[in-house]
Amino acid sequence: MATREDLTQVLDFADFAGAPDPSPASIVPVTPLAATAQGALPTGHPGIPVVYTKWYRVWERTSPRDFYSEAIILPFMILIISLHVWGRRINKAKAKAWAAAHAPSLQKEYAVVGFARSTGPDAEDVQASGLAKSITSHDAGLPDQILKERSGQEYLTYATGRQNVAFTDVQLTLFKRYNPATLVVEFILSFIFDSLRPPVEKMDVTTYTFDGREKELVPPMGQEQKDSIETQARSKSSAYDQFVWAIVHKEVMKAMRDDRYDLSLTSTREHAKLPVWTAVMSESAEITETLLTPDLIKAIEDAGDAFEYLIVTDQPVDKPQTLDDTKPHKRLSLSLRLPSGSDTAAYSSTLPLFNHFLRLPDQLASQAHFRQEITRKIRTVREEEQRKITKASDEELAEKKKKESEKKKKEIRDNKMRGMSADEQRKFLDREREREGKRNEKKMSRKA
Repeated sequence: MATREDLTQVLDFADFAGAPDPSPASIVPVTPLAATAQGALPTGHPGIPVVYTKWYRVWERTSPRDFYSEAIILPFMILIISLHVWGRRINKAKAKAWAAAHAPSLQKEYAVVGFARSTGPDAEDVQASGLAKSITSHDAGLPDQILKERSGQEYLTYATGRQNVAFTDVQLTLFKRYNPATLVVEFILSFIFDSLRPPVEKMDVTTYTFDGREKELVPPMGQEQKDSIETQARSKSSAYDQFVWAIVHKEVMKAMRDDRYDLSLTSTREHAKLPVWTAVMSESAEITETLLTPDLIKAIEDAGDAFEYLIVTDQPVDKPQTLDDTKPHKRLSLSLRLPSGSDTAAYSSTLPLFNHFLRLPDQLASQAHFRQEITRKIRTVREEEQRKITKASDEELAEKKKKESEKKKKEIRDNKMRGMSADEQRKFLDREREREGKRNEKKMSRKA
């Protein structure tokens, strides 16, 4: 008798009884043709068409709204670059105009002017046009080589090779035309705060005199020049007395006295021969009468408001901190405001004062030798300043030694207390308080 399990197995096999037998798939051999056996052709080949989508059509996948940020930024960038280029060109033109106006005076007084090495005219030029014309034509392009651009607003020049003068530095300070935003902010801040001066265009000229130190400052090129330098150094023909003297415009007088240590040693007075808008800062009236010549007075009057100050000094600008800082370094300083124009004719009012300044070292070497009473008074002022510096230095040294001594005592006390017990430390501190109290009582009794 068939069981239930046998019937189930018979039914399962019956499900597959009518299924056909599987047959293998036919494989057709592929024989590559000569034309299709080549490698893949590149895109854009003449035989293969290229399908262009929107990715290739920029005008279809973009619109003007996609460039709104660029349309806003680009005009500002063009404006900033244009203002920068324009400002640099204007400043360079003003600097060249200054060089063209002052180059003849510098070339007349100094053997070397500017930073470019001058080769001078050759023999053919001298024979063809004469010595004077050849020198003039050779120096015609010198104004372009005189100045050195330190920044967009600062230009420098240098001159040397003159009797009684070691060298002369000139610095031109112009407006920051290449950065109008900064320039406007500086004007606004100077209007709000009285301590800030408004920006000005000016030239600062500083001349360092030999003062009998030719042997130290001039390297001899030969034995003959060496003998000449030693003879001039022994004769002290370029030396003059130590003093501080200045003529300043009243608009800058207070700032000059506050900012410069050397001018703080002088007394300020008006002078009847000078314009009312100027003041004389001098250590002696005799010095003023010696240096204030009619040519200088007329030159200052011609300069007018362009004049800021003329200083003859031997003391440092910053307050000295050590005795080495008080050593005399004789120099002359001139500050003139630049005119608004960019042509050489605009400097006609300040050129006489500039020329007088270049020749001032000769006047000092020949006339700046005063009576013993004047030199003694000036020397007394400098010695008093040196005593103040020495006293301040000694006090600082004593304070330093005191701190070191207290530090050592504290270390000894701490080491001593480390080896004590709690009771011994308490007794030690009590004795210290008693000694401190007795010491304070003695101080109070002395004051009484």
